[in-house]
Amino acid sequence: MTQQLPQVPLSHTELTGVRNFRDVGGLPATDGRRVRFGRLYRSGHLAHATEQDAAFLDGLGLHTIFDFRNAADHKLDGHDVELTGVRNVNIPLSDPADGAEFWRLVRDGNIEQLRSILADGKGADRMIASYRSIIKDRTGEHSRVLHALAEDSVPALMHCAAGKDRAGLSIAVSLLAVGVEREAIEADYLMSNDAHRRYKVKRSDTSAVGMSDEVMELLNPLFGAHAEYLAAAFSTIDETWGGTERYLTEGLKLSPETRDRLRERLTEEA
Repeated sequence: MTQQLPQVPLSHTELTGVRNFRDVGGLPATDGRRVRFGRLYRSGHLAHATEQDAAFLDGLGLHTIFDFRNAADHKLDGHDVELTGVRNVNIPLSDPADGAEFWRLVRDGNIEQLRSILADGKGADRMIASYRSIIKDRTGEHSRVLHALAEDSVPALMHCAAGKDRAGLSIAVSLLAVGVEREAIEADYLMSNDAHRRYKVKRSDTSAVGMSDEVMELLNPLFGAHAEYLAAAFSTIDETWGGTERYLTEGLKLSPETRDRLRERLTEEA
């Protein structure tokens, strides 16, 4: 029996234990096409999904869940809940040692440490460097994801911890591959700033000092979606490969046939 997939946008669906969930369907692509609803979803991790969340996700008819977290993320939040008949693929897009240091800073860094590492634009610089690195150094991982989507992996859900950075870049790369313009990709990316979507920051010091406005402001560059981060990723594509086309063909090794299959699976006539 054919699975009946959603025909309406799920951009505003709120799940109890899963942050930042949405369907990227409806985004405009080239040649008068658009991304199909019910084919590509994004979210934060699924480790804290409630029974109701899991039932909702089960109803999407997912084929594959791509988890871009590393071992440090799994240690902090746990592994995803199991969904019926869904293939789970873990493709870390950051080093576990870096992840452990990141979460140590977030959870245990005192105000002096946070100021020294994150104040005066250093937090944003850290994120920009991370975005550049993921684009330049993780072409093999992104190529693997796109080839899987072209073959048999849709409907698919992509997530990391917050569903903003690693998942955001993987979604961006997937959308570039099917002809979605950068402006539309950015608009979707910035939706991660909505208050109900943001990752819930965990601190070992939950006192008024440990959770002060200054602490939250210092951490904001790490947990906010900022246009300059995504712009840095796009600039890295242009600087390294001379543009999107060479990035897709030379960086990600996508053949014309693979790109045609991606467009067929992920887009439709508007």
